[in-house]
Amino acid sequence: MNIEQQDFYTQAILSMAALVGLTSFLMLGQGRLLRLIFVFALQGLLLTLTTALAAYSLDSPHLYISAMLTLILKVIFIPWMLRRQVLLMNMHRDVEALKNNTAVMLGGAGLMVFSYYVLHPIVQTSSAIMLNALAVSLSVVLLGMLLMISHRQAVAHVVGFMAIENGLFFAAIVATKGMPMVVELGVAFDVLVAAVLFGIFFFHIRTSIDSLDVDRLNRLHEVDQ
Repeated sequence: MNIEQQDFYTQAILSMAALVGLTSFLMLGQGRLLRLIFVFALQGLLLTLTTALAAYSLDSPHLYISAMLTLILKVIFIPWMLRRQVLLMNMHRDVEALKNNTAVMLGGAGLMVFSYYVLHPIVQTSSAIMLNALAVSLSVVLLGMLLMISHRQAVAHVVGFMAIENGLFFAAIVATKGMPMVVELGVAFDVLVAAVLFGIFFFHIRTSIDSLDVDRLNRLHEVDQ
């Protein structure tokens, strides 16, 4: 496949797919929570641009509403909420020492290769957009799970959870050329509810043990037993 011979929409979507995958990979190596939140917001911005591009190229006006909701929730509201919790906990200067950081990064690279290896036989007869969209979406989902496993802070777990949703959203927008409006509104509402619940969860943890370290929560549970 020669990318120079593809139309503008295909080239733009392939570029967005590469950048979305890159942001998920960068999240794995972030030790500072504020940087992690910034990269997550950057990924949300890429999803917003992808949705707006799909709306323009496919002549689907309802996708502009989806792009606006993505911008409000994933670029502004959720990063603001997470950043606020980090600053309230005075964790913005803390650096999380990742266990086996090299192994985590190599595992992330392996998951991206695995995603293309698994999906290539399935969609090899499809377009380049379909293959790359599904492969990047699967890799973003797997990297989000790895992020939740490898990091101790609850904020990083929330970012990983939201990154998984980003991967599914990217596949839905690109591979299916936009979901029905009612589905997009339902997904946006679910994301908003999840963000509010995470905020309440953080508030109760902060008032109880003054920490968002999952290891401390596990030790607290062991002491109670």
